[in-house]
Amino acid sequence: MSDSAGGRPRGLRGIVRTWGEVLVRPRRAFANGVTPGDQAPALTFAVAVAAAFTLGWIGSDPAAMPVVVPSSRLLSEAVVFLVVVALAAPVGLHLTAAVATVSVVLASVEFDGGLGLRDRGGVSETVQVVAYASSPMALGGPAIPELRVLCGAYAAVLLFVGFREIHGLGPVRTVAAALPPAALGYGVGYRVVAAARTLLGA
Repeated sequence: MSDSAGGRPRGLRGIVRTWGEVLVRPRRAFANGVTPGDQAPALTFAVAVAAAFTLGWIGSDPAAMPVVVPSSRLLSEAVVFLVVVALAAPVGLHLTAAVATVSVVLASVEFDGGLGLRDRGGVSETVQVVAYASSPMALGGPAIPELRVLCGAYAAVLLFVGFREIHGLGPVRTVAAALPPAALGYGVGYRVVAAARTLLGA
């Protein structure tokens, strides 16, 4: 990820390499791999993570999948997978990134002789951080609440690390910026909140 043209390597090998580097060396991955205006690989990455999550979920808990084609469970699962990859993942990424962008702007407000905004990264960098921070969720698909909560928690930590690295905000401001998109994208989108409620018996 760190020595590729345009910010990160492309293709399947690039996705796997980026995934591993974000999990193991997140600060380096965000610092060297996030570049202005380079959102396409991030979208591909987010779709790949969502695909892995969905396959894990289908494989471990097929009964939880909606029955789209009553005559064939396998076909129903295929339709669900395609909808996630083609529609839910891209829409979810951009919705979460929109919330993240607003959160970053609000967290950047300062009062220093007047109302102003601190210097920060751009919208495209925010989109990329949201996408790459979702890396742990590729492992969170199986219907194991403990695993899903752990993956969601680490994704939130990665989002904090990414925002801190890219936007240069202080710890408190970074937490304020990261919490809303983490809650929406990972908590709701990847059903981490539902898994936590299961663990708590709610």
